[in-house]
Amino acid sequence: MGHVKHVFNAMRKRTCIGRDWSVCYRVADVPVDFEDIYLDSAHDADTDLAHAVLAVKRNRVALKGNVETKHLKPGFVSHNLLLRVSLDLFANVIHCRSIPGVSTRHGDVDIVVIRENTEGEYKSLEHENVPGVVESLKVITRESSKRIARYAFEYARQQGRKKVTAVHKANIMKLSDGMFLDTCRQMAAEYPELKFEDMIVDNTCMQLVSRPQQFDVMVMPNLYGNIVSNIGCSLVGGPGLTAGSNIGSDFAIFEMGTRNTGKSIAGENIANPSAMLMAGVELCRYLGLARHADVIEKSIWRTISEDKVPFPFSRITITLLQI
Repeated sequence: MGHVKHVFNAMRKRTCIGRDWSVCYRVADVPVDFEDIYLDSAHDADTDLAHAVLAVKRNRVALKGNVETKHLKPGFVSHNLLLRVSLDLFANVIHCRSIPGVSTRHGDVDIVVIRENTEGEYKSLEHENVPGVVESLKVITRESSKRIARYAFEYARQQGRKKVTAVHKANIMKLSDGMFLDTCRQMAAEYPELKFEDMIVDNTCMQLVSRPQQFDVMVMPNLYGNIVSNIGCSLVGGPGLTAGSNIGSDFAIFEMGTRNTGKSIAGENIANPSAMLMAGVELCRYLGLARHADVIEKSIWRTISEDKVPFPFSRITITLLQI
């Protein structure tokens, strides 16, 4: 991070997770200390997860690398999911925007995807009634729908946005998604200065890849948010560029927007670090350290725009350590 030259002083704050990030923060003189917590899906010990949850509760914020979920092991619940639910991090926020120096099919993309983060299909309520017949429950509550809808509209108002789009499948799931959509419509009435529209999720995906500039702030249930946010990240350069924020009433965790583990390129020193660096930028903003966040963010984009980091990133001829 050779472009980080500003030095600021402020009251020391404390966070957890992020050994490598501590170097970047130190260079930028960010007033944050780090506590490293190890969490690995290869170890199913509940104590590891409990320590991670306790650390976040103690420090209130965290930088998190993605933890692989063993999806072929029945009954195993994702540690990522358990962290979000245990801390009630109800809003996942991903800002997908065009980046100077990154060539993509679409320009002028500036979309904020806001995803309900605690329920829906992610309740992990599945059972096999009889051999060969599996029932999976999708849980949508009016309380959680109202909470995420208000968060989306408040975000749009505070950030000077113009429109909120609710994404759903209410034409098929008339009770669950129907209630979510109805809640969003009721919330829209409280924000007359914001344009509101709704769109079926399959049409949303088509519109995103054909004309993404039409979207501003988008709000949706959990599973749709996972799909739409991955499309949004791909529109602006791929999984290694965009950060994600998991926000609750009391705690927040910052990570890569797509939650990829990068297992296929582990140990090759070619992973794009930008998304994790930007996660640290979002953490700074959350803590009110806007000046520090701006210094690091400008350094990231300047490094990319000066062609020091060719894309696709996996084809680079220099290593991350050299960058």
